[in-house]
Amino acid sequence: MGIGNIGWHTFRHTYSTLLHALGTKPAVQKELLRHADIRTTMNVCTQAVSDEKREAASRVVHTLYESVLAGKPLPTVLKSLVDLVGIEPTTS
Repeated sequence: MGIGNIGWHTFRHTYSTLLHALGTKPAVQKELLRHADIRTTMNVCTQAVSDEKREAASRVVHTLYESVLAGKPLPTVLKSLVDLVGIEPTTS
């Protein structure tokens, strides 16, 4: 095939990443990779592609920028980011 000598482990990571990049549902990825736990599929095998990283960063910057332009105070801007990401902030 002209792809050189790659190991089975590398092939599985690449396959998982391509499934993810093509929009395959996580449950389908899990079944195709024969993982017992979805966390293995999503946390270990799937690598974020650089376009996805760029898009994620762009969404955060866009949300901040639009909120600041709208004159929202910083706590409101941060709340909208928390809502966007869907996590609760931690307190120290």
